[in-house]
Amino acid sequence: MTVLNEEDIERAVRRLAVQAIELCGGTDFVLVGIRTRGVILAQRMRREILRLEHADIPLGVLDIALYRDDLLDGCDAVFKGSEIGFDLDGKNVVLCDDVLYTGRTVRAAMAALASLGRARSVKLFVLVDRGHRELPFAADAVGKHLPTSRRERVAVRFRETDGVDATELVKE
Repeated sequence: MTVLNEEDIERAVRRLAVQAIELCGGTDFVLVGIRTRGVILAQRMRREILRLEHADIPLGVLDIALYRDDLLDGCDAVFKGSEIGFDLDGKNVVLCDDVLYTGRTVRAAMAALASLGRARSVKLFVLVDRGHRELPFAADAVGKHLPTSRRERVAVRFRETDGVDATELVKE
């Protein structure tokens, strides 16, 4: 079942970009996307901020594979490396991901960020928050709150990786 179509995703990205500017008090922040779809969200937010504010926000890619706590459980994560071309020390970071679920990805991302520097602040922005937190993390900005059951999965598809923009709720 489709819960966000192309127009819904565009609208959510615009709203998230505006919220980043508002929550950070302007454009003095960096965007960091969690590989893979968090990077696409961050790229789209960056384009929108450039359109709105004419500010070219630095963008980094964060690979959390080495920080996941499910590596011992046969996780298929492959480390491709982070690409952060700026110093994180003292920066306001807007951390982006596609779906917030248990909070374990956020925990891994915080550990990965801490290994790269000491940010002044970190704000979490997600396209979809589906609930079911196991760790005490909450997003600062959410494109769509989507209550789900644990037997459902949220599949975010982006044109860049999947050829289409859509977010679907899939029964497993």
